[in-house]
Amino acid sequence: MSRLGKVPLKVPQGVTVTVADGKLTAKGPAGLLQVTMDPAAPVKLSPGEVLVTRTGESAHERSRQGLVRRMVANAMAGAAKGFTRTLEITGVGYRADVRGSDVLLTLGYSHPIVYQLPAGVKASVEKQTSITLTASDRQILGEVAAGIRKLRPPEPYKGKGVRYGNETVRRKAGKAGAA
Repeated sequence: MSRLGKVPLKVPQGVTVTVADGKLTAKGPAGLLQVTMDPAAPVKLSPGEVLVTRTGESAHERSRQGLVRRMVANAMAGAAKGFTRTLEITGVGYRADVRGSDVLLTLGYSHPIVYQLPAGVKASVEKQTSITLTASDRQILGEVAAGIRKLRPPEPYKGKGVRYGNETVRRKAGKAGAA
């Protein structure tokens, strides 16, 4: 077994984990999440921990064990406390506003963009240039953050656009200019 794959996952306080019909369900204060199990990586439950094993030693089974273990860990962490992602908006006149389940973005186009948030994802705007997304499902949260960033990715010359909170944009020098 891999060194990481054989380490059991501790179930967080307040989270209940059940396995039925090929699905693992994690229920906690932040929500209810389900993970579809892979037959190559069965899950064993014991009091207070979850162990992901594998049925053989092929490359497929080894890779599935790590994938299922990470998905189970994300489901338990999401059910316990949820996940957050921060987006920063840089540019003159660029701003964001939240109206219900819609995010209204002004990103330098001739029209404002309305981004519809899926169920389970919440957005808040502290200042007009910072969006904080919160969800219990890490995968959906990442897809929403990538979808908003895709509307105006940061450009390398002035750095204008939507970027992740921890992202650094490599800046390029502009024209040398006539000297």
